[in-house]
Amino acid sequence: MATWAYPPLSTEQLNQQVETTLTRELEWLLQSLQESLVALKDGLHECATLLAPQEPGSTLVLSSLRSESVKGFVTRIGTKVVKGDIQLRLASLPAPRGASSTRLTLSQSAGAPDLILPQLVSVRNLVNQSLDIVDVSTYTGDPLNAAFIFSQLHLLKETIGEARQMLKGDGPERGNWWEMSASDNMFDPPPPPSLSFHLSIADSALVLVVRTLENSASSQAAGSFASDISLTGFSLRDRIFGTRPRAHDEIGTAFNWRGEEVHVKEKIRVESQDPSLMAVMAKLTALEHEVMRWVLALQVLMGNEETESD
Repeated sequence: MATWAYPPLSTEQLNQQVETTLTRELEWLLQSLQESLVALKDGLHECATLLAPQEPGSTLVLSSLRSESVKGFVTRIGTKVVKGDIQLRLASLPAPRGASSTRLTLSQSAGAPDLILPQLVSVRNLVNQSLDIVDVSTYTGDPLNAAFIFSQLHLLKETIGEARQMLKGDGPERGNWWEMSASDNMFDPPPPPSLSFHLSIADSALVLVVRTLENSASSQAAGSFASDISLTGFSLRDRIFGTRPRAHDEIGTAFNWRGEEVHVKEKIRVESQDPSLMAVMAKLTALEHEVMRWVLALQVLMGNEETESD
């Protein structure tokens, strides 16, 4: 069955009617987006609240599975870790005399530096930037100017997406451990000089990586001694059972640590899911998806149907 317009319209009239309909739909969409932006702003405010410094904060357990290598907890308030008590039992880290483990306690003195998580600082700043973009889209410029709103929504999608990726652990803010490990004066008493304590964010979890280090010259001397032993016939185990697996993924790599070249003797990684950061991640993912839908809808009505990759 075919449907015919009566009286029949010429091609020019039909095209004009299509343009008029698209214009009306675009105007309706732009008006409805102003209401949708209000709801999106509420979602961004919820994210900002979850990232804000609020007592008592989030206390997270940081303990290794099936071993006593790392046992302890830290407390995060906003973008800072304000408390921490970690017990270490590592083969390469002799415990102090009279103790069964090495204890790391974040200093509570007024002069101690803050242990700040740069990734969370960036996420908070990006959420605030997103709120500013919403305000500009709502109160500045012409809300019925499709090109203006499209550019604002495109910027908003990129900013929210960058914040989400930051919580996943992407971006330079995570930092290199040899440059951004916690300084000794953050602890009371100070940790052993051969110990690296590095906190970061990955997949909405707080990740602690503890490394014991040795000077490259000492490491090479030990390696040379081990080679001498194997040459004298003490490699029977390797010949029978094969070579031992690598203890960790940084063996054999030299790092510049506090002005000297070092190797990593032992590396332990533990993580703890942070419920507040998981909630922020879920909200940002939903908000980014919603803004992407608006962008695609505007593209169609503006006559640009090229879709954007994530």
